[in-house]
Amino acid sequence: CPRLGLPVCALPEPLPGERRARLVLGRGQGVSSSGRRAAELAPGPWCRWRLQHEAVPSQAEHSLSVSDVHTEAVQAALAKHKERKMAVPMPSKRRSLVVQTSMDAYTPPDTSSGSEDEGSVQGDSQGTPTSSQGSINMEHWISQAIHGSTTSTTSSSSTQSGGSGAAHRLADVMAQTHIGECLALTGEQGALGAPLLASAHSPGRSAPAPCVGRCGGSCVHASFPGVPVSSRVSAKIQQLVNTLKRPKRPPLREFFVDDFEELLEVQQPDPNQPKPEGAQMLAMRGEQLGVVTNWPPSLEAALQRWGTISPKAPCLTTMDTNGKPLYILTYGKLWTRSMKVAYNILHKLGTKQEPMVRPGDRVALVFPNNDPAASMVAFYGCLLAEVVPVPIEVPLTRKDAGSQQIGFLLGSCGVTVALTSDACHKGLPKSPTGEIPQFKGWPKLLWFVTESKHLSKPPRDWFPHIKDANNDTAYIEYKTCKDGSVLGVTVTRIALLTHCQALTQACGYTEAETIVNVLDFKKDVGLWHGILTSVMNMMHVISIPYSLMKVNPLSWIQKVCQYKAKVACVKSRDMHWALVAHRDQRDINLSSLRMLIVADGANPWSISSCDAFLNVFQSKGLRQEVICPCASSPEALTVAIRRPGPGAPLPPGRGVLSMHGLTYGVIRVDSEEKLSVLTVQDVGLVMPGAIMCSVKPDGIPQLCRTDEIGELCVCAIATGTSYYGLSGMTKNTFEVFPVTSSGAPVSEYPFVRTGLLGFIGPGGLVFVVGKMDGLMVVSGRRHNADDIVATALAVEPMKFVYRGRIAVFSVTVLHDERIVIVAEQRPDSTEEDSFQWMSRVLQAIDSIHQVGVYCLALVPANTLPKTPLGGIHLSETKQLFLEGSLHPCNVLMCPHTCVTNLPKPRQKQPEIGPASVMVGNLVSGKRIAQASGRDLGQIEDNDQARKFLFLSEVLQWRAQTTPDHVLYTLLNCRGTIASSLTCVQLHKRAEKIAVMLMERGHLQDGDHVALVYPPGIDLIAAFYGCLYAGCVPITVRPPHPQNIATTLPTVKMIVEVSRSACLMTTQLICKLLRSREAAAAVDVRAWPPILDTDDLPKKRPAQIYKPSNPDTLAYLDFSVSTTGMLAGVKMSHAATSAFCRSIKLQCELYPSREVAICLDPYCGLGFVLWCLCSVYSGHQSILIPPSELETNPALWLLAVSQYKVRDTFCSYSVMELCTKGLGSQTESLKARGLDLSRVRTCVVVAEERPRIALTQSFSKLFKDLGLHPRAVSTSFGCRVNLAICLQGTSGPDPTTVYVDMRALRHDRVRLVERGSPHSLPLMESGKILPGVRIIIANPETKGPLGDSHLGEIWVHSAHNASGYFTIYGDESLQSDHFSSRLSFGDTQTVWARTGYLGFLRRTELTDANGERHDALYVVGALDEAMELRGMRYHPIDIETSVIRAHKSVTECAVFTWTNLLVVVVELDGSEQEALDLVPLVTNVVLEEHYLVVGVVVVVDIGVIPINSRGEKQRMHLRDGFLADQLDPIYVAYNM
Repeated sequence: CPRLGLPVCALPEPLPGERRARLVLGRGQGVSSSGRRAAELAPGPWCRWRLQHEAVPSQAEHSLSVSDVHTEAVQAALAKHKERKMAVPMPSKRRSLVVQTSMDAYTPPDTSSGSEDEGSVQGDSQGTPTSSQGSINMEHWISQAIHGSTTSTTSSSSTQSGGSGAAHRLADVMAQTHIGECLALTGEQGALGAPLLASAHSPGRSAPAPCVGRCGGSCVHASFPGVPVSSRVSAKIQQLVNTLKRPKRPPLREFFVDDFEELLEVQQPDPNQPKPEGAQMLAMRGEQLGVVTNWPPSLEAALQRWGTISPKAPCLTTMDTNGKPLYILTYGKLWTRSMKVAYNILHKLGTKQEPMVRPGDRVALVFPNNDPAASMVAFYGCLLAEVVPVPIEVPLTRKDAGSQQIGFLLGSCGVTVALTSDACHKGLPKSPTGEIPQFKGWPKLLWFVTESKHLSKPPRDWFPHIKDANNDTAYIEYKTCKDGSVLGVTVTRIALLTHCQALTQACGYTEAETIVNVLDFKKDVGLWHGILTSVMNMMHVISIPYSLMKVNPLSWIQKVCQYKAKVACVKSRDMHWALVAHRDQRDINLSSLRMLIVADGANPWSISSCDAFLNVFQSKGLRQEVICPCASSPEALTVAIRRPGPGAPLPPGRGVLSMHGLTYGVIRVDSEEKLSVLTVQDVGLVMPGAIMCSVKPDGIPQLCRTDEIGELCVCAIATGTSYYGLSGMTKNTFEVFPVTSSGAPVSEYPFVRTGLLGFIGPGGLVFVVGKMDGLMVVSGRRHNADDIVATALAVEPMKFVYRGRIAVFSVTVLHDERIVIVAEQRPDSTEEDSFQWMSRVLQAIDSIHQVGVYCLALVPANTLPKTPLGGIHLSETKQLFLEGSLHPCNVLMCPHTCVTNLPKPRQKQPEIGPASVMVGNLVSGKRIAQASGRDLGQIEDNDQARKFLFLSEVLQWRAQTTPDHVLYTLLNCRGTIASSLTCVQLHKRAEKIAVMLMERGHLQDGDHVALVYPPGIDLIAAFYGCLYAGCVPITVRPPHPQNIATTLPTVKMIVEVSRSACLMTTQLICKLLRSREAAAAVDVRAWPPILDTDDLPKKRPAQIYKPSNPDTLAYLDFSVSTTGMLAGVKMSHAATSAFCRSIKLQCELYPSREVAICLDPYCGLGFVLWCLCSVYSGHQSILIPPSELETNPALWLLAVSQYKVRDTFCSYSVMELCTKGLGSQTESLKARGLDLSRVRTCVVVAEERPRIALTQSFSKLFKDLGLHPRAVSTSFGCRVNLAICLQGTSGPDPTTVYVDMRALRHDRVRLVERGSPHSLPLMESGKILPGVRIIIANPETKGPLGDSHLGEIWVHSAHNASGYFTIYGDESLQSDHFSSRLSFGDTQTVWARTGYLGFLRRTELTDANGERHDALYVVGALDEAMELRGMRYHPIDIETSVIRAHKSVTECAVFTWTNLLVVVVELDGSEQEALDLVPLVTNVVLEEHYLVVGVVVVVDIGVIPINSRGEKQRMHLRDGFLADQLDPIYVAYNM
């Protein structure tokens, strides 16, 4: 097999019908490679493991026989995708975000760091070519390569010789198979993808590129197909749409009901999924713990023995950063110093009567990683004093990642004293007074320095009490959980001793052996071997500090040679670094090693480091049987370890398992797909004196079958006994009683859960495939974070991201876990590069793990939170991601591909006729939704104005009867009266304007006149002047002098569309309209004649015009709707008078009243209140132009207070201005005497759903100033009827209901309790005005609806507008807006369609006339509602959710484009935060609305356009976005 160059694991397949996992157990000296079969070891159909003993291949053969499956798997998977030509639109980014700080400003991430993970090594850029050339696990490629071209480049390193020819021939084949990237060739990855070495041919490296041959080197950078560099937005969206059209995985068919008819798909088990078929496993017993006669009765006894018998024997040698021995601690010194520490802890802290520390108390050990000697002395000092040491990391700053949780552990352990070294004590952060501050979350500590010179000598007669090991706690080891919380695992003295004995037996330790330790000596394998077991056996430990490894990664190997060490304790990272750094070092000789303990042997990717290390160092005397991976866990201590030496009970083994099977927790060989396999090595046998079994990871601890992955559990004396102070969690972890399938317990003794997932293979070999902490269950399948990291690393590893600086975790979104990958990006990689890398990672993970990645984020180098030894602090990273403070520099989200449990799109039912709907409603007892205001005919009031048909007549009558009564008072920004008008003054000015129109303007009656005035009194006079002259006025907002270019064209458009024959304005605006700036924006020669009313004629008209018919046109009302449509409606004289009468009755307006109005007077109810109502009702209107509030936000409220106003009207923009501008000033306003207690009604004039949050916060804010909470209400009007509802003075207060937002999407109204999930508060839009009738109709069928349905609001009233005024006369389109009839039921009444969706509810309240009150709730405009997935969504609901998602989102607008939901958010913060918003926005919309966001656009504040009423102009925004005019900070296209 090796001679053919086939990978070892590609053995002949088992017979059909036999599912087998393969396990190749390789070693055996001198056994022929014919492959004798061992007997089958375990029952069950799958378990016929083949054991193959094979000769150790020569180096060259080995370079191919070590299966580096993963790298090729990834490259092959990517090749498949390449052929499918995936084009993913690249996010667009503002330049300022791309041009990051200069290269020099970057420090590469403290690569060093990482006890848990790999960093990279300084100087790795000259990395050697890889030793284990990729043995492609695809036979046809290999045969093609061997028989194909014979081109081969010179190999750039001796380790390649032999295997390199075939490997380079592969280059050509792969180039022909369109892989395009040669990275598959250099097996940069180990079997599970940790890159073994830096790439041999990354650009800019000195080694020759290995793909000369036929592809001429061109294939290294085949650019990613279809990634546009700077295309327009719409092209990108099209691209996104095309990408999303690609078939997804088939959706799953079954559903469950999510507390309502909203169907969320629930992942049903796949009928074809692999199921375990083996027999039930048997618990595995380790060999007997042979108690040697001279083993000490406790660890302290051992220390005493060696300290007195051989005080000169070396115990620990520490190194400085140059690799020179710094200090040698002998057993004698360890013994005397520990005694000194013990004495001082017990007798020198506190007072004699009240010692601070008593035996059994816990104390913290805070020692830096480069001072193992002081730490060891302190640890043994604690053991001798019988206090419990809690070794922890040194807190570097007050805000260290995870340091808070460690503080919590110390607090819960009741720690009050921290032992530390002199140097460490000096290095702690100090306050100005020199005290050590209390770290965040930490208890108050006394810091006690343990250096001998600071301690008192114990008296001659004092002696520590040395007992035999018992069940007292010996020490507490801290453990960080998946969620970041820190637990303390207690280890008793007997467990401590037994563990040392078991390790001594398993590792064959003998007295005075030398051991090199690279691991952290505070916990885990480093503590157990380097501090505890070493003392039991009087061994000599050479401790290599982390700082030395950073400078010289080979230091540990050099020390092994220098001290002829027998044992070394390392992690796969240290082997990896040694490989990268070793340059034919002549003098390396590892033949002294009898055992190389690989502490993280349980990590699936350690196998690649072990293989590669053996491969390179075999020639330096390293024997294969020396490598001993072990598995450990804080709870169970050492779980399993491979026994060293030729006399080991079993040769090492490896399994090649199907990744697909593993996701279902089943052990299978990968038969069809050679790509997705996991190659694992054994971690040896169960510990002496222990029993091990594997149980199902969740639910009751039932024994697994032989072919099932479970959580390994251990029953032994040598395990932890509890989580300190947490009895519940302790029970679940340390007191587990595994049961058989029949429910019988396996043993009377409790087992401890190890947190490791794996299985026990043939001969009792233990295999670990992952950790419970790294487990992510996505749609019912289990994935391991480590495996996903490995796959990500296998995609061109060292080029874009730092090895070991990748975090993988899952977040729960929409009832399932979603995978998130965060990696640190190298500062020199370009946008295109990293985006391409991200796309490829997604494809690789999709192919190999068959799981979608929800979000992939790249952050700048060195920004992820670190653990004290430099690994990534996972839970902290996840926390930052979820709260939006990770600040990534690149984000790619793929919700479209991985969210497969969305509700079924709603299928529209074949239309049920309106008649059957009505009958159905009657049968089910539902009311037809209709309501009306009071009947105008039945109201008796002394309304004098009623006898006049026309407003112009009312004004003349008032000018005669009450000439000096003030109708209008205009305030300026200081709150003083700028001008006022009495009845007679208004009448006289109107007469002069009428003369001017007739004489200077030569207008006929019926001509249209545009009134372009600022809000004020001139506008009112001009309006009545038009009526006196028989002209039709149109009020137009004047252009903004600072923004002529955008505001003037709207003025021009209204003037043209309204066919105005003349334009009236003030002298100032007149100049503005003819200015040079205006000429740049519009054609100023096309203006109609402009009349300036500042200069009026002195004479009166011969007669005042009286219309012949009340149905003739009184004025035109032009307004831009929220959808950006300019629409003018016709108001007749009859409608105008009816309108004023209706408002007079609703608000009880009389000449003695004063009303404050802070509204724009250009359209709708704002215009009617400003110009018409005072003339009709005779009350005084106090006019406050909203623009004045920008300089003085308190103006409106001060006026209301000063004039003791009872009724006031404002807009949402005014209310918002007051809420934001006066929020902090309520106290000073109170001091100025502001009093709002007289206000009965404060009405917000609007054409939208009431903004309940704004009105409530306004009410709350000004409650202290006397504002009654029920005074604030809203009105509702639209184009067809300018005011349908308006909260009057009498009648019940406005009500609020909570409706189910999900039902609303189906046009159904379902009332729920406040605070229930998916509830949406809706406030009634004021009372229905007198003379108004309302019905709710189905907008499609025009049938009447019941009151449990959402439908279009139709209105019938005397003040309906009489139609649209359009220049083209194309009224067929909108004809039914003003004259619709129901298709069933009352088919006679003519209704106007408002274009708004809403519903009616009969409340328990009574109306003024004693009837039960019907409330109208407006939900949103029909034009703006978005139809997505067959359901109706209202933009405001999605926007509200998005604004809540992150503190920096100030405003949001959504719209759809080609069925994609586009979310635009305004960012109030630094541009670096822009990318944080993308995942948060996507999450919240998925969670709350079951929608996948297609595009997220982050823009600056003020980009979302808003009209004068404060409504968002979403369609303008959409047009701006598609035309690339928004200058966004970032645009993310979700996949």
